[in-house]
Amino acid sequence: MTMINRRSVLLAGLGLAGSGALAACSSSNASSSSPSLLSPSSSPIAQAESKRRSTGREKAVTLTATAGSMDLGGRSVQTWLYGDLPQGGLRLSAGDTLVATLNNHLPAATSIHWHGLALRNDMDGVPPVTMRPVQAGASFTYRFVTEQPGTYWFHPHTGVQLDRALYGPLIVEDPKEPLSYDAEWVVVLDDWLDGVTGTPDQVLAELRKGMGGMDMSAAPSSSSAMDMNGMGGMDMGGGASPSPSGGTAGMSNFMLMGATSKLLGVDAGDVNYPYHLVNGRLATAPDVYQAKPGTRVRLRIINAGGDTAYRLALGGHRMTITHTDGYPVQHEDVDALLLGMGERYDVLVTLKDGVFPLTALAEGKNAAGMALVRTGSGAAPAPTTRPVELDGRLLRSTDLRADDSAQLRAKRVDRTHRIELTGGMAKYDWALNGKPFDMNNPTANPFTVSSGERVRLQFVNKTTMWHPMHLHGHTFQAGGQGPRKDTVIVLPGATVECDFDADNPGQWLTHCHNLYHGETGMMGLVAYTG
Repeated sequence: MTMINRRSVLLAGLGLAGSGALAACSSSNASSSSPSLLSPSSSPIAQAESKRRSTGREKAVTLTATAGSMDLGGRSVQTWLYGDLPQGGLRLSAGDTLVATLNNHLPAATSIHWHGLALRNDMDGVPPVTMRPVQAGASFTYRFVTEQPGTYWFHPHTGVQLDRALYGPLIVEDPKEPLSYDAEWVVVLDDWLDGVTGTPDQVLAELRKGMGGMDMSAAPSSSSAMDMNGMGGMDMGGGASPSPSGGTAGMSNFMLMGATSKLLGVDAGDVNYPYHLVNGRLATAPDVYQAKPGTRVRLRIINAGGDTAYRLALGGHRMTITHTDGYPVQHEDVDALLLGMGERYDVLVTLKDGVFPLTALAEGKNAAGMALVRTGSGAAPAPTTRPVELDGRLLRSTDLRADDSAQLRAKRVDRTHRIELTGGMAKYDWALNGKPFDMNNPTANPFTVSSGERVRLQFVNKTTMWHPMHLHGHTFQAGGQGPRKDTVIVLPGATVECDFDADNPGQWLTHCHNLYHGETGMMGLVAYTG
């Protein structure tokens, strides 16, 4: 078995290795039943790729998906991971071509989706829409130009594999970087249960039963302990006493009840996670970022969780938001951030002298993860430390404004799709417009677009839960002069309008990035007509 220290994988210096020839993508996808839709293997996809600004340089990497052990900081777990993930994730310059060979040593089929990148459709990594799944023992080489600089990440788009350790940062550097800073720190947030209380597949099987199939007398609840004005008995990771049957000690299932949040509503999450990690480490054995006082650091923050939004703050500091989802925004000084699953933020911080907690509060779940910033001597704060900045100034992503360089040009909307977010916990029947996505017939109910159109997606939340909605292959402008993003939080009862230009032909998913909502049906297909 492979033993991996997740912190060294996520944070250490980058090493790129391996290469592979581009494998031909499958043309046997569901688009054959819809001849009016562009196939991911059609000539317009290659033509669009040829027009991307390219440096001509290639960065080659091999990613081997395998079963192995992972050290969370004093706790070893069995999981699935990329055994040879380059240290620090993947890092390259805008315009470079990524050549990534996936070797599947897992006992199941898998894939890699390159979250947030506007790339060629046949490299998007979404079985069965853009490719066949990579079967156990097989390999596949992804090859595409990374045109847009920013903070991205990658993960499987096969089942609920994301809720293991199959993910990593993907940083595309700007060769004309306009920001001034001394150092970078990539911060990855994650909720964790694999190898502790069960597996993601067991979680999914239980959730699919809906509340009617639960033994709710044993369901963990956070409502009695949740205190938005204080930590109370908050579990910082490593303090819980997990049970193999799921939940905390004495609990018999995975479903979380009473996860209430002032920021997200009465239902902040579905799943009871025993741990919350920052850069792969428990709060009881935190990752430590060391620097000198006065260092100006760019934090690239990624929420890689399956079911948890994180409210994040650095004790004793304010943060200046510069980017979200890879695109620049008008700078805003804040005390805390709120990140839904799949969202990313870049912030600048000038570090003070001392030791400070970087706390990631699992919003509504009465738990948190923590890392440390050390610029001087002093004792480390306790794992249960709750910085006052968590209750300070916090802007939602839709409160931000796009930088002038990121604004969509003024243009009439040519096509609008109203996408109602439907379903609920009772039957766990999440869907778009009341129709769950059919993996056996993915083109059954497409949201069609044509190249050159300005398209508006109206995400209308008809449920009592919040949803982080993600669009593949494009970035949209969220509400008027709002930020350019690929993932946006849609609160219960709210509507968020997202405009994008149809300039990347193919078949693209739009879905809730709550892993379990998406997998049970809250997905749809944005498909270009031929």
